[in-house]
Amino acid sequence: MSYLMRSSENKEALEEVRAVYADLSRRPVERNCVRLQECCHFKLTGRTPYLTKGEALLAAKALRATGRTRLPDSTTGACPLLDVRSGNCLIYESRPFGCRTHFCAAAGGPYARREVIDLIRRLEAMDAELGGAGPRLLPNAIADALQKL
Repeated sequence: MSYLMRSSENKEALEEVRAVYADLSRRPVERNCVRLQECCHFKLTGRTPYLTKGEALLAAKALRATGRTRLPDSTTGACPLLDVRSGNCLIYESRPFGCRTHFCAAAGGPYARREVIDLIRRLEAMDAELGGAGPRLLPNAIADALQKL
């Protein structure tokens, strides 16, 4: 099965990923991302988010909406979605689940898995429907999604 399925299935996948993100935002867990970008420096933290195919597709579409057709080069170990000029995420509103539930102490620390396991399972189910083999490292997942758009 191809990475990008029929247009209606892609639209459904994007809607489900957005619904998961919206459901997460309504959780009563206190979070406040103050955009320090510390968590966006993977080389420093030793942590890189993993994305399901649905998340990668949404991120790739958001990146395309900025006029980019490929991930910016990142030689510093920072997230390739971090704009080097402004220091802001290029796709903040469409940022992946891992970026929303990260470990940043300034934002409130990590979500406990038990608080979001139902949402993780929904993302995994969509990954399976899209023919995915499980979450992949952010740069690889988005780069592949960009090539398929």
